[in-house]
Amino acid sequence: MESLIERDKSEAKKKGTFAAAAWGGTVLLGVAGAGTFFIVPAVAGAGYLTWKWFHFRAKRGMRF
Repeated sequence: MESLIERDKSEAKKKGTFAAAAWGGTVLLGVAGAGTFFIVPAVAGAGYLTWKWFHFRAKRGMRF
């Protein structure tokens, strides 16, 4: 059985990985020259995932 702290760390790492991957995809869209129609929703989605990761860590008192 895994402790609560270890489970929270694992969950935070997973959320952070998803957020980083979303930002990476957004950067690739920008480098590829995609139009604003594609970049704006990608930035919004990546920002949302980053906010969820940040909120998760802050709510549980985790260091950054």
